[in-house]
Amino acid sequence: MKFKLAPSLLAADFWNLSQAVLPAVEAGAEVLHIDVMDGHFVPNLTMGPIVTKALAGKTDAVLDVHLMVTNPQDCIPAFAKAGAHWISFHVEADPHAHRVSQQIRDLGCKAGIAINPGTPIAHLEGMIDHVDFVLLMSVNPGFGGQKFIEATYKRLAQLTALIEKSDNNPFIQVDGGVGVHNIARLAEAGVRVAVAGSSVFGQSDPGQAVRALLAEVEKWNV
Repeated sequence: MKFKLAPSLLAADFWNLSQAVLPAVEAGAEVLHIDVMDGHFVPNLTMGPIVTKALAGKTDAVLDVHLMVTNPQDCIPAFAKAGAHWISFHVEADPHAHRVSQQIRDLGCKAGIAINPGTPIAHLEGMIDHVDFVLLMSVNPGFGGQKFIEATYKRLAQLTALIEKSDNNPFIQVDGGVGVHNIARLAEAGVRVAVAGSSVFGQSDPGQAVRALLAEVEKWNV
């Protein structure tokens, strides 16, 4: 799978959302990451299906909904109906993860399983054959602008080994603290989708920020 950049709307200016999103997509961002928080699973409240619906069909970007919520199965249908292409939920949030991933797929979306920094990678063993991607959190979920946790590289190696032993080949997504200083190393470590919030939408020119991030990955590819 070709490397993709996924700017996180959590860091965008909602007063001028289209003016932030469109330059980023035009500059090469192929995925838009939509962080959904319920104030229960994580200590913050963010956006609902209405934001996904507002974006649907306005660009060619993949709409990637990341559910940081308790009882994810209750809100998955609304996000799928709103136009989500990918939906991920946390392995820590639901004891019936296999059922939830199948629900997402039955609604026509790619299913992802997310995992927090403090949860052992081994907890994904029972799900690795039943998802399209794994979202490895490189910060503790709930807030944007956090510092990248360096232990993520070790966890990436563990996750890659787990995938290699499975009969499935989900792609790896990393979320949190991604910037020009580490995006190439993440790509080299096997990450195929990198979520970047403040390093895109926290900059004065989101389009230029996207180009700078993708240029770092291109240097590694050469």
